[in-house]
Amino acid sequence: MPKKLLTSAALVAFLMGLAACSDDAEDPAGQGGDASAEQEGESPEMPEADVSDIPDVVADVEGEEISGEEFTAIYEGQFQQMAMQAQMTGEEPDQDELKSQTLDSMVGNELMIQDAADSGHEASKDEVDELLKNAAEEGGLESVDDLVASAEEQGQSEDQLRQDAHDQVLLEKVIDDLEVDEPSEDELRDLYDQSAAQQQGGEEGGGGEGSGGEESEMPSFEDAKPQLEEQAKQQAEQEALAQHAEDLREDADVETYLDS
Repeated sequence: MPKKLLTSAALVAFLMGLAACSDDAEDPAGQGGDASAEQEGESPEMPEADVSDIPDVVADVEGEEISGEEFTAIYEGQFQQMAMQAQMTGEEPDQDELKSQTLDSMVGNELMIQDAADSGHEASKDEVDELLKNAAEEGGLESVDDLVASAEEQGQSEDQLRQDAHDQVLLEKVIDDLEVDEPSEDELRDLYDQSAAQQQGGEEGGGGEGSGGEESEMPSFEDAKPQLEEQAKQQAEQEALAQHAEDLREDADVETYLDS
């Protein structure tokens, strides 16, 4: 998936649902994970997202409302990801904290979209179509029509999907405007050492079945350097984007209505 696609919370929620549908197709119920569950006993139940207290409007951002329906769709996608992690760690997600984080992210996105428009940025139809084409390819789909069909199966209209993509294009232009320093050699080596330590820890924990020593061998620093540079750049962009959203919020008229 294009790295900047991850900026839009709405698109994240949709693509996470798309990935889940793809996983279900590859490992239908009654196979794969269920077999191991039978050996080890009953698997723990997945916690459910509590959206019973979500108001009709969760925030007003400079006169633009964020609806409870939009928040719920994104929150449930975020919660699904956290719940899957919780199954591995045994620690149930803190829903109040996650709701607050989700709302903060949505408010920040809305402020940056408004700022991009105020700065004269526009999202052309060609740019929106290109982003949707990339999203379809990364989702394992053959065309944008297939992407639209998948969105509609998840209850999202084509108009909403295209609006989310339009907003994403504007957010990408915000990122392009930010000044982000190139990663230093020391930063890249730190990332390399972290990756090496994580890989070693995974192998000591058992690794995956059929994984040979050669397949799991850590590449040299020089071979891994292009990927490390991309990873470091993405991290720097996300940090700069978060700071930009925080700066915009200081002077913005924002009201939130989500009970904590």
